[in-house]
Amino acid sequence: MSAQAGAAYVRTIQKRESDRRAREAFQSLALSLVPPGGTIFDFGAGPGIDARFFAERGLYVRVYDNDLRMRSYLTENCRDLIDAGRILPETGEYADFLARTADFGAPRAHLVTANFAPLDLIDDLPVLFAKLHALTVPGGGLLASALSPYFLGDLHLGWRWRGMIGQWRTGQLIVPGARGNIIRRCLRLLAADCAPWFRLERVFRGLPPRAAGEARGVDFALRSRTAWLHLTGCRFMFLLFRRES
Repeated sequence: MSAQAGAAYVRTIQKRESDRRAREAFQSLALSLVPPGGTIFDFGAGPGIDARFFAERGLYVRVYDNDLRMRSYLTENCRDLIDAGRILPETGEYADFLARTADFGAPRAHLVTANFAPLDLIDDLPVLFAKLHALTVPGGGLLASALSPYFLGDLHLGWRWRGMIGQWRTGQLIVPGARGNIIRRCLRLLAADCAPWFRLERVFRGLPPRAAGEARGVDFALRSRTAWLHLTGCRFMFLLFRRES
């Protein structure tokens, strides 16, 4: 049953063309940020679509997801790469993941990835950032895909209008979801939540870049007040956080 649920999720997540393009853009960006033969920690790995992609391209991939159904599907679907030592699954409830202090000899990550908005499901982001800091090499990064609170395509939806005042006051838009609240955070709030473990370095549109300049993203330190303008036309935003020493 667990593997069947994972298969159903894979079919759903790959049905929409915009989602497929977003995944392609995220994977391509992540590959550009990791040295050949480097290590990725895939947080919220889901059914292992990204983990397989990265491992098949010569990277070592540690994976974690708190959903037992997703872990079951990943284990079945990536069995060959797990057996080959290219993918290392980590198990346990989310609280156990946060509390775990020993990595049992596993290498720290050059890049932590969090694709398709797993950070939007986390209530206390500073605690998670502290954990991911400990899993990352000095100078490493965290590349996260998050739902954009600036996306104009949502303006026809009632909940979007109802949440506008709260977003303006608090920097976040909270929407009930099947797995709990979905929290769309503004850039200024994410920049505050990641400190002192990371800094928000660059912001990217969550789609394949249309030009070379767009592929480099927006330098958040230089354009913190206007970076959000680049995120109004896409459902996802990609955020590159750099690990502080």
